[in-house]
Amino acid sequence: MGSLRSRLIAAFFVATLLPLGATIWITMQLLERSLGYASTGELDGLSRTLEGTMRQFYERERRSLKQDAAAGAAPVSFDMRAPEGAPDAVRAFWDSGEAERFVLSGSGGDRLEYLTRADPFVRLYRRDLGGIHLQELAAQLRRSRELVGSMEERDLRRGFTLALLLLDALVWLVSLAPLLFIAHRISRPIQELTAGLSRFAAGDWDLRLRTTRDDEVGSAVHAFNDMAGQLRRNRERLVYLTQISSWETLARKTAHELKNSLTPIRLTVEEMVARQPHADRAFMAQAAQIVISEIETLERRVRAFSEFASEPAVNAEPLDINAIVAERVALLQPAHPGTDYRCTLDPIAPRVYAGADLVKGILTNLLENGAEAAGPGGAVAATTRQQGQEVVVEVHDSGPGLGDEAARTLFEPTITFKKHGMGLGLSIAKKNALRMGGDITLVEGILGGAGFRVVLPAAENGVGTNFHPGHQGN
Repeated sequence: MGSLRSRLIAAFFVATLLPLGATIWITMQLLERSLGYASTGELDGLSRTLEGTMRQFYERERRSLKQDAAAGAAPVSFDMRAPEGAPDAVRAFWDSGEAERFVLSGSGGDRLEYLTRADPFVRLYRRDLGGIHLQELAAQLRRSRELVGSMEERDLRRGFTLALLLLDALVWLVSLAPLLFIAHRISRPIQELTAGLSRFAAGDWDLRLRTTRDDEVGSAVHAFNDMAGQLRRNRERLVYLTQISSWETLARKTAHELKNSLTPIRLTVEEMVARQPHADRAFMAQAAQIVISEIETLERRVRAFSEFASEPAVNAEPLDINAIVAERVALLQPAHPGTDYRCTLDPIAPRVYAGADLVKGILTNLLENGAEAAGPGGAVAATTRQQGQEVVVEVHDSGPGLGDEAARTLFEPTITFKKHGMGLGLSIAKKNALRMGGDITLVEGILGGAGFRVVLPAAENGVGTNFHPGHQGN
């Protein structure tokens, strides 16, 4: 976004250079006229007159003070045999060996002192100059003479012109500094936003931009972060559904092949038992029962594969999620009497736009798994809340939790040969949540065990605000 900053700076140049040029021209004209009235000669004559007057006044006062001393005016005497108590001027006079000396003292030289020597004493006579500060006047006259000399040695008009140009340039540069700051402040977030879009398009799906601004630029950054998060979630959903589709195809084929093999095996074993002699029938019946039991186990896996490969209709409608959670807990409580089910439901009774059967299946799976993980004496917590255009349901248990490897592959279809469970429940639940425009993720448990978060689109006026199912048919 360097072009934006360049345009802002160019706009400042156009908006300021013309008024600045006009101001300089008018000021130069006024200076030219005002300097025409200045006369260094008159200033020089005035300073010389003042200097002569001051000298005459000083000489007159010296003569008067000396006459007063001769007429017997009372002096201040200092014994120089003990010079420590004498003023610095008195000691300097004594050390100089002079017979007499006049010294200006007081504030700015408004008092005249006359020093005479009378060994071993120094007599000091004073005279007030009536508020005239001769030292200050001398300094001012000296500066005036220096100024006159300086004005005569240089081109006054050129000096004023240069000073004016420098002043105007300084003011202009001071005005340019905040513009550069503002241009940088505006263009930098846009540059970062553009770079972020490029990195995101290149595959950096975890990129998020930071900002503390609350203006339009800050809103754009927040919108980018929201968009990036939504795209990342949609991409993960698409990848998961693509994987699920491949697994479904494999499950469908596997179920078909197993079913074709298991049916004749069961029939053959039953026929073998029926044809055995009576004496061996007990042994054969026991052996056949073992084989048939394993066949039934395999048949349950076949049914699980078929269920996993199927896609029931979504049939989305507005649902009271609090009521469904309470219903599922009441349904499962008798099967797990030792489990403490705790419900914290949103008092505003949020409604979701989803399929009732699919939502019930998801919650049943999570609440059942939580009870099995918590065990007798354990606890399962279910909470609901509305979060913007989504409704969040969380299920937590007090079980041992999940290891890193288990958490990583938690939602992948697996095959288990436990007495209960096929290893496909969470995969089916996540697939159905995604098909309804939601998701299921693993979160940190609040009871010390595992925690699951179900996100579903909220219902608004009977329509899902974020409902985009991938498949709604059978």
